[in-house]
Amino acid sequence: MTPTAPARPPKPLYSNVSPAVASPCISLCRLDEEKVCKGCFRHVEDIREWRSADDERRRVICRQALERKRAAAPGMG
Repeated sequence: MTPTAPARPPKPLYSNVSPAVASPCISLCRLDEEKVCKGCFRHVEDIREWRSADDERRRVICRQALERKRAAAPGMG
């Protein structure tokens, strides 16, 4: 019998749910002409990236979304 290589633990997979960074999605999913969601103010590319993004990147996405929200409706958010 040949020796087998020791089993490696599986690589961690990011998921749509993170206890550290909650998704800004409010289930009002409508894109404007600039491909920004009218509900959460994330760009469509940020929404696509969310599932594989680490917590640091998710915080950047949330910060950019908040900036878009404030620019869209001054005095809100």
